[in-house]
Amino acid sequence: MATLDYRTAGESHGQKLIALVEGMPAGVRVDFDLINRELRRRQGGYGRGGRMKIESDEVNVVSGIRGHETIGTPVALEIANKDWRIDTAPPVHRPRPGHADLAGSLKQLTTDCRSTLERASARETAARVAAGALARCLLNEFDIEVVGYVRRIHTVEAKINPAWSASELAARRDANEAYCPDDAVADAMIDAIRAAKKDKDTAGGIVEVQVHGHPPGLGSTARWQDKLDGRLMQAVGSIQAFKGVEIGMGFQVASRLGSEVHDEIGYDAAKRDTPALGFTRSTNNAGGIEGGMTNGQPIMVRAAMKPISTLLKGLPSVNLETKQPEQSDYERSDVCSVPAASVVAENVVAFEMARVLVEKFGGDTLQEMRAAYERFLLAARNLGEPRRTE
Repeated sequence: MATLDYRTAGESHGQKLIALVEGMPAGVRVDFDLINRELRRRQGGYGRGGRMKIESDEVNVVSGIRGHETIGTPVALEIANKDWRIDTAPPVHRPRPGHADLAGSLKQLTTDCRSTLERASARETAARVAAGALARCLLNEFDIEVVGYVRRIHTVEAKINPAWSASELAARRDANEAYCPDDAVADAMIDAIRAAKKDKDTAGGIVEVQVHGHPPGLGSTARWQDKLDGRLMQAVGSIQAFKGVEIGMGFQVASRLGSEVHDEIGYDAAKRDTPALGFTRSTNNAGGIEGGMTNGQPIMVRAAMKPISTLLKGLPSVNLETKQPEQSDYERSDVCSVPAASVVAENVVAFEMARVLVEKFGGDTLQEMRAAYERFLLAARNLGEPRRTE
């Protein structure tokens, strides 16, 4: 089975960040404007701090691409850090509640939290966005769209019209600094971030990602490791400061009866050429995934991000060298990273979708993938029909 994977390297104030992507088929046209646009979107959004005014993220290709096309070898992407000062950055002895500082210092048997925080920092997500944006170049070849946005900031929640297409969601999202498609609440979200900043506090929220245009049957029910819902939850839940992930109706299913949860199935021959291959659903409470596999409906992933752990006013902590109570240290940080985090979530979901696409249809080249993809769609559309005999 063909596999697609990636790893990241680099520290928050190190020389650069690196994403190493392995398993991309040859022949995929790489849209560098798309990758750099996603990196810029991650740097933006209301609530960002001073660090993003220093950086101007842009991807540099080290290997795996020739003439704007993948060549089937590992793709190495790097992003330079302008704020490179890891060797001169001061030690941190007062761990921040909610951050990896204390747990990492105990793990590494050191009183200096910097050894942990440099890698634990959300700066690492720039590399994940680059890898996800590269994967989107493959998804684009199959007209699969992924869009992420802000659903909630603190107590301000958006209403999302299920009829909005992926392109409409993206256009509405990009019209404001809250990265929210519901323009009726975007200003209120920004006001909530301003209020947190005034109080020297931080604010969290909820992001949502939708996937459109993918075929059914991606993922697997054979091994628990290959179930797409579990993989999406792991990918999104691993983003810094994310504390909960749900798909479709999510936690609400626990308080509903089965008749209120499960999506009734129908068939409309006129929709045979849609991604769902003619099968219709009255609702999408499953969020597009059943049994660990896509069912042809849009995928809906939602995740909760806690408020940033670094507060301007600090929080009660302990000096690891003296064990005496002190206020936590301050590192340059954001007031609210939820808009930026929606970009990260969008791109890690995109990578997982590209991964399962390669697993089902993969070959050494994009040409082979397309051929396998078309054969599958033809067979699926003809499912149950009498076989032709010559």
